[in-house]
Amino acid sequence: MEDKRSDCEAVNIDIVNMVKPNMPDMNLLYELSDFFKVMGDGTRIQLLWALEESEMCVGDLAVLLNMTKSAVSHQLKVLRGAKLVRARKKGKNVYYALDDYHVKSILEKALEHIGE
Repeated sequence: MEDKRSDCEAVNIDIVNMVKPNMPDMNLLYELSDFFKVMGDGTRIQLLWALEESEMCVGDLAVLLNMTKSAVSHQLKVLRGAKLVRARKKGKNVYYALDDYHVKSILEKALEHIGE
């Protein structure tokens, strides 16, 4: 990884020194960035919002969002990889739901922020 040094001196070194120890590890921040990239897709947000309302199977999600089952499955795979949704098999169908309450909370807080 390239070392990027600042080309300036701190104006308020006391503040810099106070904040620096509280900065998360850079790898953790990159993971957070990747998380928001996954959340930053309009189709995936629609899927997450639908799953906030109810557990649903691929076919029902496809009808709800006017998408193909293949497209829905692809996006659900991405969401599962990011640990935003979980799957449960019931008979021939797989039902998807938000992984946990954190995902719901993030969606609700983001919508609240947008609505301000």
